Amino acid sequence: MSAYKTLNPTTGKVEKTFDEHTDAQMIARLEKAHGLWKEDWRHRSFEERRRIIKAAAEILRRDKEKHAALIATEMGKAIGESIGEIEFSADILDYYADNAQQFLAPRDIKTSCSRAQIISQSLGVIYCVEPWNYPYYQLARVAGPNLMAGNTVLVKHAPTVPQCALAFEQLFIEAGAPEGAYSNLFISNDQSEKLIERPEVCGVALTGSERAGSAVASQAGKALKKSTMELGGTDAFIVLEDADLDLTIQNAIFGRFENNGQVCTAAKRMIVHESIADEFTARLKSAISEFRYGDPLDKDSTHGPMSSENAMNLVLEQVDIAVKGGARLLTGGVRLNREGFFIQAGILTDITKDNPIFYREIFGPIASIYRVRDEEEAIALANDSPFGLGGSVYTKDTERGWRVAERIETGMVFINAMSGGGPEMPFGGIKNSGYGRELSEFGIEEFINRKLICIP
Repeated sequence: MSAYKTLNPTTGKVEKTFDEHTDAQMIARLEKAHGLWKEDWRHRSFEERRRIIKAAAEILRRDKEKHAALIATEMGKAIGESIGEIEFSADILDYYADNAQQFLAPRDIKTSCSRAQIISQSLGVIYCVEPWNYPYYQLARVAGPNLMAGNTVLVKHAPTVPQCALAFEQLFIEAGAPEGAYSNLFISNDQSEKLIERPEVCGVALTGSERAGSAVASQAGKALKKSTMELGGTDAFIVLEDADLDLTIQNAIFGRFENNGQVCTAAKRMIVHESIADEFTARLKSAISEFRYGDPLDKDSTHGPMSSENAMNLVLEQVDIAVKGGARLLTGGVRLNREGFFIQAGILTDITKDNPIFYREIFGPIASIYRVRDEEEAIALANDSPFGLGGSVYTKDTERGWRVAERIETGMVFINAMSGGGPEMPFGGIKNSGYGRELSEFGIEEFINRKLICIP
């Protein structure tokens, strides 16, 4: 039975099922992508590729409600957030269409040679494994830069969002891309490993869990393929004693509960100075009590269901582990008594270092609040994590916030704002959060050949 299906998390019912590609079909798509790269796509001018990518962005914006409805239906994201994801995805495509030529322009270097230059050339077929939590945004992050760089792209999307996967593939066909430029694959993990071994694949990109990242990175390394990994996070949300609480609470609500907390860079650990911790906690509890749960296609709903029954059950299990380990469940953290996979947003407090949940990532709508005595304790706690993706610092003194940010061991830190930014801002982490960068000029440089040409 195929793993690729639309199981609507709002109703708990399977709406569509899709056949997996056979090995022969997978190889045929790989060979088509490789042949296109070798004979056509890499030789096209930036302007030729730009017209196609710009057209894809325009189509996304034109049909944003249709695409957003697929997101809401397949993984439960509220329709307003889903539309925002579509618009951001279009922005990413536009960004690389407009800037790729500048990013990859030849660079003269000073040497003893009469002339030396670094030129940027495509590598070939880039294979991408992408998650369900941002079904379009994740695809835009790999498609935009790689297609503009002259690579072709093969994607294994999450089995729970097959209609989103097919719609994104169709987007480029409608925009005028030749067959093989961007190809979707419905394949198993075993097939994925076989694909990575193939010589036509020149790079591997994954966004997902630590376990998935470890497996795919090992396969890529064994095959001597360059890879990038964007994995999990337990981002610190540091609230210093001089923070503007109105602004901070607003960011805390968005930062932890957007997309039902199913975000790598969500504010998973709220580290709050003890002098304002009680007020912060009370205000956050009051705010989440006003959430309106319901059909994500209904614009009156602020929150839909979790993406799947497994996702819901894992969060409920983690809450139970935390409470049994001595944490206090202040509110929520339970399944709602209704059809579908709904969880009431919750708050955990009093989590000590010996609690089994202390070092784990809760991928759902649960805020964990930690009280600290001072700035030094806040920094130490923020860095006491196997992850290092993002984080944020809240203080009225932005220079102080900058100093704190410099000491946080992550790939990104925002001051008085949640991580998000735009296509021009690099995204990625350190430690168990992975390696490599997406977005910005760094994202397009991950899978290129920086070739030196020198005249002695």
